[in-house]
Amino acid sequence: MFEDDKTSREEVIEQAPTPPSDIEKHNEDVSAKAPDLSASQPHFDKYGHTRRGLKSRHVQLIALGGCIGTGLFVGSGSTLSLTGGANLFMAFVVMSIIIWCVMNSLAEMTTYLPVTGTSPPFYINRFFEPSLAFASGWNYWYAYSMLVAAEISAASVVIEYWTTEVPVAVWITILLILIVSLNIFVVSIYGESEFWFASIKIIAILGLIVLGIVLFFGGGPNHDRLGFRYWKDGHAFKSYAAPGDVGKFLAFWTALVRSGFAFIQSPEFITIAAGESKSPRRNIPKAGRRFIYRVIVFYVLGSLVISVIVSSSDPRLLQAISSGSKGAGASPFVLGIQRAGIPVLNHIINAVILTSAASAGSACLFAGSRNLYSLAVTSQAPKIFRTCNKQGVPYVAVLFTAALACLVYLSVSAGSADVFTWFLNLTTISGFIAWRFRKALAYNNLLSTRPYQTPLQPYTTYFTLFFLVLLTLTNGFQVFFPGAFSAASFLAAYITLPIFLVLYFGHKIWFRTPWVRKTSEVDVFSGMDEMDRLEEEDEVPVARWWGERVWYWLI
Repeated sequence: MFEDDKTSREEVIEQAPTPPSDIEKHNEDVSAKAPDLSASQPHFDKYGHTRRGLKSRHVQLIALGGCIGTGLFVGSGSTLSLTGGANLFMAFVVMSIIIWCVMNSLAEMTTYLPVTGTSPPFYINRFFEPSLAFASGWNYWYAYSMLVAAEISAASVVIEYWTTEVPVAVWITILLILIVSLNIFVVSIYGESEFWFASIKIIAILGLIVLGIVLFFGGGPNHDRLGFRYWKDGHAFKSYAAPGDVGKFLAFWTALVRSGFAFIQSPEFITIAAGESKSPRRNIPKAGRRFIYRVIVFYVLGSLVISVIVSSSDPRLLQAISSGSKGAGASPFVLGIQRAGIPVLNHIINAVILTSAASAGSACLFAGSRNLYSLAVTSQAPKIFRTCNKQGVPYVAVLFTAALACLVYLSVSAGSADVFTWFLNLTTISGFIAWRFRKALAYNNLLSTRPYQTPLQPYTTYFTLFFLVLLTLTNGFQVFFPGAFSAASFLAAYITLPIFLVLYFGHKIWFRTPWVRKTSEVDVFSGMDEMDRLEEEDEVPVARWWGERVWYWLI
């Protein structure tokens, strides 16, 4: 019979239907309960959807360059003067460890499901529960919008280092137009601009680290060997809010809280870029694994250089911070270069700082708009924010995020330095809250099949959750000291807590969502077909000579 039909027994067995596996049954059950959020859904077709236009080198530099901004170049100056050089250095070391833990847990989830519209709140919605995602998502969007304003405000301060003849509003307008232009057209334009801006930052920081080593050993024009001179006579460990050892500890804790602005939201850039990245399952793990080494080199060594070349009691630094004059636009790097007697270089570094501020502002606008787009995709923001142009850019979300960032015009009347400090406090606490709730994802055992796994889990997640909760609650501890309370400082430190709770409980009461999704209802399958297909179609580039091998290793 089989010979007449020219069909072998093995072929018949192959063609016979097989009973569905437990995974397939679970997939069918979950699919019936939860919508597929991949790009194949009808609402993507109706409103358009983002496109994968970011190359590997774009993702690698966005992950690093997006977080290098005025927090390191400018904000570190006030922290140095308030707490001392050693406290500044130790705070950056501790925060680098925290960032490593956050990056690990987030990179695992991102690599597992880097679908279109991905963001940290997207994963909270998928793996935890909707109300938490709603509150965290809008908190993220608010934080990114404020970061755009903070970077532009800081950039205007930097420009005032050269001239005060041009009104601040003019510089703000120019920077806003530039940042929006980089984000409104094609995502590859944004990726390319970030690649080159970040390259400038990296070269500059590496140069500053080398300069710090030279000045440390007395290789500057005045041949003054600095060593750890500025770590002596109480300049390394200052007291804050209290005398003695208690005051020194409070100074360290203050430096730790303030250092959050330099790192804020940096791991999230990788997750948000994943939805528009080519070969995400190859590029995201690469960015995650190398991120901590880059942070150590640029942030830890950068803070050490600052503590070596500038005294925490430098008169010009103290005057710039206290008066809010044009000297506030000069970073500790620039002050250290001036003190060493090196001509022209201070202007070059100031130009690099200006570029960094514009780049970080552009990265935050990208992240904020994509976060808003992600909220709309999961029906937690108005549908209009799903709208993309033909090039796959959610232009409505971009313009709406930029509109909120226009609060930076407050600096015209309030003074750039004051507004920058205000935004620093607000954005730092906002990022800590979002980090806090995102940690809940690491408790989900369904992630055991993730393609990218990091060490010391889940213990690093428990540690990070505890630490960030503590930072959130003690962010504004100084306002509770006798005679130190002010309504403005209290609101800057804690206003986001009640806002977050209102969003969370308001959404939960209105939509009557569960406190936590049941494990059996967690959707870990929607979008996986698309991701598996992308992984199968991915062609790993083959190096033809040693130069290409080095290039592929770097990016």
